[in-house]
Amino acid sequence: MENDTRTEPPETAGERETLTGFLDYFRATVVMKAGGLSDADGVRRLVPSLTTVSGLVQHLTDIERFWFQDRIDGQQGVPTRWSAEDPGGAFRVSEEDSLSEIIEDYEAACRQSREVLRRYEMEERCRGGDGGQSVRWVLVHMIEETGRHCGHLDILRELLDGSIGD
Repeated sequence: MENDTRTEPPETAGERETLTGFLDYFRATVVMKAGGLSDADGVRRLVPSLTTVSGLVQHLTDIERFWFQDRIDGQQGVPTRWSAEDPGGAFRVSEEDSLSEIIEDYEAACRQSREVLRRYEMEERCRGGDGGQSVRWVLVHMIEETGRHCGHLDILRELLDGSIGD
């Protein structure tokens, strides 16, 4: 596994800094856990589902764009790889997919998410969807979603090359 360059979330900070600190920590964990693997290891299926390292990172990329660009910002036509006809589409990868390119796309999506977030207050309602969620809700949801998938990446990485660690 690549060197750990993650920044720990702040121990004493306001709500926004604390939530974004944890989300950024988990985002960096995704990159660290996926980094340094071969493209073949990235698409290797170790469980019966479509869950692979590349698929998880690709899924998280779509989730970043969906929640920040589509939901918070209300942007139209934000692309996702899943659909009603193919709900697992975000996890679908092939041997031709480059893990490093998938990671780069994830990092770009995270940068875009940070830019969107800078324009909104925590209590504001999302502009997309039905407007039912607040920005705060999205941040908490993204911490949960990203953290959960970091656990999946932990297990897959250990099965692939024996690497362990948080």
